[in-house]
Amino acid sequence: MKWSVKYICMTGIGIALFAALTLCLQVPVFENYYLCLGYVAMAVYCYCVGTVSGTIVGALGVVAYCLITSGLRGMPGWTIGNIVIGLALGLVFRLLRGRKMTPLIVLIYAATVILATAAGILGIKSIVEWILYAQPFIVRAAKNIYAFVADAVVLLVSLPVCMVIYPRVKPLVVSGR
Repeated sequence: MKWSVKYICMTGIGIALFAALTLCLQVPVFENYYLCLGYVAMAVYCYCVGTVSGTIVGALGVVAYCLITSGLRGMPGWTIGNIVIGLALGLVFRLLRGRKMTPLIVLIYAATVILATAAGILGIKSIVEWILYAQPFIVRAAKNIYAFVADAVVLLVSLPVCMVIYPRVKPLVVSGR
């Protein structure tokens, strides 16, 4: 894939959008956990721009958010987890993009979101934090259940947003490559 300046700038805007949405729109759900609305930006980029761009938006958006708010705490696991989520979503979106929403398509999308988020947050993020903080894996996974549920919900409701935005963004994306 040829990366034009326009494509790189669009991805940079997505990274900033991920961090801004995560910082500015904090909707509390559990104890001290907020919905990460930056996942809407990640999903839109995975759907509209592509797998690589969406994955970069999710991973570097987390890095930007964490550096602004809390430094390294939580960043490595969350970043690597978002790479897994972004790759899975991007690959499935490539297959689903532009298709009519049938119950089967919605089921495939929902299953992908749940499995990718479980792998990224409950699996990868928990393993990285287990290694870094030397807490038992089961303790880390239990603490990440809130994040898994909240992040999966945001990603599940992002599909309609992606579908509405895609026709408007498609001309920019196609001409940007």
